[in-house]
Amino acid sequence: MKLALLTIGLLGLAFAGIAIKIWSKKDGKFAGTCASQNPYLNQGGEACGYCGKLPDEQECKKDSVLEAH
Repeated sequence: MKLALLTIGLLGLAFAGIAIKIWSKKDGKFAGTCASQNPYLNQGGEACGYCGKLPDEQECKKDSVLEAH
């Protein structure tokens, strides 16, 4: 029973931390959310598979991709 309560408490703490991070960011947006732009994962310099952003670009193109459809 103690283990279950500890697990639930730690999961609650994790969700609270994520919620605070989202709340503290302007419009809930995070910079660099394209995981394929990580230099360790993308050593060839390919564009993001989701939005097409190149590694040297700052803004995610997800919004412009959604507007085009």
